[in-house]
Amino acid sequence: MFGWSDTWQLVINTGTTILTFWMVFVIQAAQNRESAALHVKIDELLRAIEGARNRLILAEEAEQTDLEAMRSELQDVARQE
Repeated sequence: MFGWSDTWQLVINTGTTILTFWMVFVIQAAQNRESAALHVKIDELLRAIEGARNRLILAEEAEQTDLEAMRSELQDVARQE
């Protein structure tokens, strides 16, 4: 349409692809940092509240079956209230 050669089209496509991947990594890193900060804040709240189950602080490191057991236990407690 503009009379550009195939080489220029390849350069532009490659540049936009690299830029897109770079932006995905930057956004993902920011989201991971935000998520980690949120976890730290929630962990501090769990630690500070008397009667809270401090073992839930380590939930990120638990196995899937342990997480399901924790979720089920919390759902049972919520139903009782």
